[in-house]
Amino acid sequence: MNKQSRIFVAGHRGLVGSAIVRKLEADGYTTILTRPRQELDLLDAHATTRFFEAERPEYVFLAAAKVGGILANDNYPADFLAENLVIQQNVITAAHSSGVAKLLFLGSSCIYPRDCRQPIREEYLLTGPLERTNEWYAIAKIAGIKLCQAYNKQHGTRFISAMPTNLYGPNDNFDLETSHVLPAMIRKFHEAKALQETTGQPATVTLWGSGSPRREFLHVDDLADACLHLMLHYEGLDPVNVGTGEDMTIRELAQTIARVVGFKGNIAWDRSKPDGTPRKLLDVSRLNDLGWKSDIDLNQGLQSTYHWFQDSLGDRHGALAARELPRL
Repeated sequence: MNKQSRIFVAGHRGLVGSAIVRKLEADGYTTILTRPRQELDLLDAHATTRFFEAERPEYVFLAAAKVGGILANDNYPADFLAENLVIQQNVITAAHSSGVAKLLFLGSSCIYPRDCRQPIREEYLLTGPLERTNEWYAIAKIAGIKLCQAYNKQHGTRFISAMPTNLYGPNDNFDLETSHVLPAMIRKFHEAKALQETTGQPATVTLWGSGSPRREFLHVDDLADACLHLMLHYEGLDPVNVGTGEDMTIRELAQTIARVVGFKGNIAWDRSKPDGTPRKLLDVSRLNDLGWKSDIDLNQGLQSTYHWFQDSLGDRHGALAARELPRL
């Protein structure tokens, strides 16, 4: 891949896709192909094929997906399974038929069994039952990995897969109904802080579960850097884990985010809600052996993400800016 290569980033407005575009631009790549959904619906097989035939991308980063947290996965299982299967099928098939030189498929660490040995190595895939709360999304992503492997085996393509851990950063989804745990916490603590400042009364933020599960968190700009590194340096058939190699409890994460936001109220835990997988720490030795390690410290990453969130509200000083005060 050279600086003039035609590179298609599918899902360029999302958390991961936008970070990949930023990384490519920063590194001097000049022909980055992107399309908003209203111009190219990747759920439409014919439209996807026409795009590949017309634009002839040489390299593809497949970051387009329907994503969400525990609540969204539980409420919309058919959507998470069906839409992701269709997007993957359409893009990967079109990439093969149009002669794409190399494709990188973005999966997720939720593909691994619920009670997997820790840290999780790539070869643990399909060695046990999945976590019930996100099995629909996980099954779709496993199918994407296998489809890439099948094309490689049958047609000699160069389709690789990367499995990132829990991600956060600019352009994340902060909707409390559909977001993942970290952005949901940022929003809850921010709004609770604003409520305290407005009413002068102490506030309590209630979070799901017990706070005991352990999770690993990677800034999305680190992921983008890893994706480019893999596109340039990896040719293997197996997926590659992308993470920091370090984890923390959800309770520790909540305390850290509260400190970053400046929330000084109470934190309560609703144990009637599911915890999800007890622990999910990736073994990243394969990626480290390829010469890549994460660089963005969690505290640094949380500070910059919170500033981005405030900017997205037009609100760098903590007020809710003409919005109704929340019920926490």
